[in-house]
Amino acid sequence: MDTFPDLGSLTDQELKDLIQQMTEEEIEISYRRRILHGKIDILRAELVNRLRKKHEGGQDVISGADVERLTDILSGRGPRPDGE
Repeated sequence: MDTFPDLGSLTDQELKDLIQQMTEEEIEISYRRRILHGKIDILRAELVNRLRKKHEGGQDVISGADVERLTDILSGRGPRPDGE
């Protein structure tokens, strides 16, 4: 990460240029963030659709292993060492 410049040593034009540069960077980051959120929404919708189809087909939507994993996550233990 770049260090922040000594603002007192910058000219007015250098400050304006730095503001413009940071503004453009923020716009790019915001755009990328919105794209990622859109992709996450699409993935979640696909997962919900698949779970709905399993439920309609009579299959279990949530298994005992799912409940155990959720319990571990909520208790702060995170993923188990065996990769589950």
